[in-house]
Formats: sequence, C-alpha cells, structure tokens
Amino acid sequence: MSTADTARTGGTAAAPAGPVRRPGLLRTAWRYHRTKIGVVLAGAVLLVAVAGPFLSPFSPTEMAGLPNSADAEDTLLGTDEVGRDVFSRFLHGGYTLVSIAVLSALAGVVGGAVLGLVAGYLRNWADELIMRTNDMLLAFPQLVLALLLLSILGPQVWLIVVIIALSHANRVARVTREATLKVVEQDFVKSAEAIGVPRWRIMAAEILPNITSPLLVELGLRITYSVGTIATLSFLGMGLQPPTADWGLMINEGRTAITIQPWAVVLPVAAVAVLTIGANLITDGLSRASIGIDRGVEK
Repeated sequence: MSTADTARTGGTAAAPAGPVRRPGLLRTAWRYHRTKIGVVLAGAVLLVAVAGPFLSPFSPTEMAGLPNSADAEDTLLGTDEVGRDVFSRFLHGGYTLVSIAVLSALAGVVGGAVLGLVAGYLRNWADELIMRTNDMLLAFPQLVLALLLLSILGPQVWLIVVIIALSHANRVARVTREATLKVVEQDFVKSAEAIGVPRWRIMAAEILPNITSPLLVELGLRITYSVGTIATLSFLGMGLQPPTADWGLMINEGRTAITIQPWAVVLPVAAVAVLTIGANLITDGLSRASIGIDRGVEK
C-alpha cells in the first residue's frame, strides 16, 4: 500500500517485519535471581583471594605468637599449630587455589572442545580414536588417578594442573561432540562445505560459535570440580606443600587442634563451600538460559 493510499484510507502502513533478536546467553542468565546470587557469592570469595594478600597484617609464614593461641597479640583470629596468624594465611590461601582451579578448568575445556569438535565433525577414524581413548581414561576415577600420578612424580603445581585438565577434557569432549553432531547437519554448514571452505575454518567459524552455550556451562562446572579436587589433594597431603598458604592445606593442618583453634578450619571450609555454591548457582543459571527453561520469566 502506497503512502497516498494509506492517507486516503486513514490507515497506517505496516512496517516490514525484521528478524527477531533474542538476548544473548549471559544476558538471559542474568535475569535469574540464582545467577545474581551466585555472582555475589563467588565474587566475594574471588575478591578475598585476589585482594587478600595485599590486606593481610602478617606474612603467611611469619610467627605471630604461641601455637594455637586464640587471643595472640596483634592477631584477629589467633594463631595456627606453629604460631602463624590464621587470618593472614587465610587471606593468602585463596589465590593459589583459585588460580590453579581456573587454569585447570580453562585448559580442560579448551582441550576437550578441540577434541569434541574434531570427533563430531569428521566422524571417521579420528572420532573412534578420540572417543575410545576417552572411554579408557574415564574408567579411572579422577581422584585415584591424581593420587597415583602425584605419588609417583611428586606433588608439583604444573602436574596438578595437567592431571585435572586431562580429567576435565575427557568429559568436555563428550559434551562438545554431542553438540557438534546437532550443528553439522544444519544448512549453513552444508553450504560452507559446498563452496569449499576449509574444514578447520568451518569448525572454528561455523560450528564453534553455535556450541558456546554448553561450553560455558561446562566451564562453570569444571571450575567447581577443580576447586574441590585441589582442596581435597591438599588435605590429603598430595597438593600444595607446607609452608604454602592454601585453604585445603589449612584444613589438614588445623584439624588436629580444631577444638582449640577452630578458625584455622572454619574459615577455609566456609570459603570453599561459598565458592562452590556460588559457582553452582551461576552454572545453573547458564544452563537454564541455554535450554530455555522459564525463558523471559524472572527466577
């Protein structure tokens, strides 16, 4: 209908319909109250981990008073089993734990995404080789395998990162492969193949951007698992070694005198628990946004 016709009839010309743009995954996830709560909880612990070393009144290895003293002079929460300030060791102990956990999770997700992409897109002998190797590695419990390798090679930071990253990569590869199999049958992938686009470019530019949602969910889960695994290894004496300030190590060192000096155990346990809960809430929000549960409704 022309403008003149519209004026004569007293109507209005309908605007051409454009493409409906949906909000991105992160913006959609932010609508959920659980995501906001998770960001607050995890952010508080991360702030302590990053800023703590600059705020501690003592060095993490400095003697501040008598061992297991609840009211040592100039200390906020007393001293540990060898006389070091508990609060200072707590402020220093989160940075190492969080940094190793994030690095391990990132390495595992990147490695698993590459393996899953290749396996899901090629679907040939490479698929069989990658997935059958994953099956063999998944047969070993993650913690038992970590303890075995660390007992043989010794507890070293780089080895902890490699072991945890490899255990994550196996699981991420399965998720990535399943997501890739759903995308490779889409028309835009077929069109790219028809005009001769290289395979690596199809995987990087066509498939990967369309499977970022499950990968973000996996990253959140892997960070949570990494924190728990690293803290467990330190508690068992196979993680970071004394006199390093580490939350898992603090729990192991303070458990023998928990009735006398509970803060040495309570603080790191609470920090790990709050970080885990926060990361789980964020991951749950991302998962809900990814699959469209209660889309558009504040939860």
